[in-house]
Amino acid sequence: MKHDLDDYWEAVQRKVCQKCIDGDGHGNCRLGTVDECALKVYLPQIVEVVLAARSPDIEPYVQELRQKVCGECRHQGSDGNCLLRNAVDCALDRYFPLVVDAIEELHSKRGGNPKAFGD
Repeated sequence: MKHDLDDYWEAVQRKVCQKCIDGDGHGNCRLGTVDECALKVYLPQIVEVVLAARSPDIEPYVQELRQKVCGECRHQGSDGNCLLRNAVDCALDRYFPLVVDAIEELHSKRGGNPKAFGD
């Protein structure tokens, strides 16, 4: 599974990191050592969410994300409110459609289910 996660991380990096406002425009992250990228921290859970949701609409993916990933994040309160997400400062939330697309593309290339989101 570690090898698979490395491949998924590379796919996400190719699709997202060059566009990320926390990057240098060349795919390199500029977050400091205190803040880690939520995409990298929660990658195993994100991959699980994406491969389980299977929908042409993004909403089922977001619902699963809120339950399985955001619920574990230190930035989300027990009431489900997240200051980072509300301030549009959560990379996972901001780039989630691109993340879904990257993971599904790689999964499909490996012979898994064809893409569902954004078909």
